[in-house]
Amino acid sequence: MKIELPHHAAIILAAGASRRLGTAKQLLSNDGEVLLRRAIRMAQETNPIQTLVVLGHDSDTLFATINDMNIQRVDCAEWSKGMGASLRSGMAQVSAECDGALILLCDQIELSTKHLHLLCNIWQQQPEHAVASVYANTMGVPALLPRSWFDRIASLQGDHGARDLLRSDPSVIGVLAPKLARDIDTTQDLLG
Repeated sequence: MKIELPHHAAIILAAGASRRLGTAKQLLSNDGEVLLRRAIRMAQETNPIQTLVVLGHDSDTLFATINDMNIQRVDCAEWSKGMGASLRSGMAQVSAECDGALILLCDQIELSTKHLHLLCNIWQQQPEHAVASVYANTMGVPALLPRSWFDRIASLQGDHGARDLLRSDPSVIGVLAPKLARDIDTTQDLLG
């Protein structure tokens, strides 16, 4: 008898305006691949039931670069309130078939598919726990959040995202990924 593994959705948070950078970081390229498309591709390599992309600032321009991909567009009307609002918008659209949600950003240029597979594999063995990346002395995304966390995410206020919940819950399983501390927020970050 084959054991049925839990299923997940993938949520790519891409609603921000990249104010510090001054241009849409979602549309920057890394090794010839647009960062938003790269995040979607890597997320889909984990075989999610659905892939949701949360858009906000300049959403139509961003969507034009990914509309050929098998994704579900989620427009976050409150994107300017920060990542917490984007996360809530995405989580609200997760299919009832999903037992959890893999949360990604598109500006972690050191992220690898191998790391995402590791998060998913650990979570599939213990799907009642959140599994989060550990870097820069904290837990953060990418992270796989179990369905039991969805109500907690829905009740978050303001710009508070999953990071505060990940830090405060001792049952979270951390996966070391020190390279993920490098992301793109300023033009200096592009120079690596």
